[in-house]
Amino acid sequence: MEVTLNGYYTLILATLVLLLGRFLIKNVKFLENFNIPEPVAGGLVAAIVVYALNFFWGYSFDFHQGLQTACMLMFFASIGLSADFSRLKAGGSPLLIFTVVVSVFIILQDTVGVVMAKAIGLDPLLGLVTGSIALTGGHGTAGAWGITLEEQYGVAGATTLGIAVATYGLVAGGIIGGPVARKLINGMGIKPSEDNPNPSEVEKLASEQSLYSTKHNEDEAHESRDMFSKPDNIRLITASSTIESLALFAGALAFAELMTMVAEGTWFEMPTFVWALAGGVILRNTLTMVFNFEMFDRAIDVIGNASLSLFLAMALLSLQLWQLTDLALPVLGILLVQTLVMVIYVYLVTFRIMGKDYDAAVLAAGHCGFGMGATPTAIANMQAVTDRYLPSRKAFLIVPMVGAFFVDIVNATVLQIFTQLPFM
Repeated sequence: MEVTLNGYYTLILATLVLLLGRFLIKNVKFLENFNIPEPVAGGLVAAIVVYALNFFWGYSFDFHQGLQTACMLMFFASIGLSADFSRLKAGGSPLLIFTVVVSVFIILQDTVGVVMAKAIGLDPLLGLVTGSIALTGGHGTAGAWGITLEEQYGVAGATTLGIAVATYGLVAGGIIGGPVARKLINGMGIKPSEDNPNPSEVEKLASEQSLYSTKHNEDEAHESRDMFSKPDNIRLITASSTIESLALFAGALAFAELMTMVAEGTWFEMPTFVWALAGGVILRNTLTMVFNFEMFDRAIDVIGNASLSLFLAMALLSLQLWQLTDLALPVLGILLVQTLVMVIYVYLVTFRIMGKDYDAAVLAAGHCGFGMGATPTAIANMQAVTDRYLPSRKAFLIVPMVGAFFVDIVNATVLQIFTQLPFM
């Protein structure tokens, strides 16, 4: 028996999923340690309940797709509206270099996923799901591209698989980041601060700066638009700033709808959510650079975070877990290879190109975090390293900016190119 829920009931269930996720995160240490998002924790439990209702009693649920799509587009528009290219000056050449390093890895990640998928007889588009769609992209990108692959390309189970892969990536990224950085740092002869009873003047200075570094870490992450690393932080907004921000969101979504219609059937046809991101980028940088408009970033943060949480909750409610049965073992093999590729890449490329110094080692830990999981995982990895060794202002300046929005822009571009290749 199919149960259809309108927008009101879909929203009620989505908020209940988020409240359940918050409860689980606070009470299950594993989930907290590996930075599992609240929508994922609660949503997976809800998906299991929905599966049980279907398996034992034959119930299926049809949730309101329009509300889910709107939240997805709002989330990607928020990324675009926060992509202030003038902040490139703050990061300097290391920011540009790190962005290139990350971009090359995204291409490598998708290549590995597609090649392995074809080798074991899977649809190569599923290779993209086990590549940068879910790993570098995280849950939001996995849900958005999953819907696109299912509706436009007929890839069954893409959303379910994407959410599962993104969850694996969060855990894997949190596991490998610290050990990788520790091995690199030990190779430079730097010891943990607690192993130095008579620290040198440099280490004394680093110790004195630790409190500043912690605050600098938080301030820099916020200033660099690390929107999704601390979604529960209090942000002071007003009704007028919210209204103005909603107008910007509306403009980005209108641009996305228009470009989706204009580009249909052409060489530059892209999913609507990519146009929403692009619309946000264009609006942001045109208004700030040409008209000196002051953006209300705090309001954009709040709206973007709320949209992401609701979208993920609704996406997870709609999961069909039975679609993963035949894919479990092959996909696990691909993911283990992707994890190995991530480790090798940060050793041989990220660490070396970024300077082969302590900052480069911390950047390598951060790259493991959002290369396999998400920006919050990257921040957690780097905090674990700097808490044990020395501060790294450079890493905490660069990683939030690249991980929060530059990587999404690059990832969307790379994925669009891959989907148009003839062998896909």
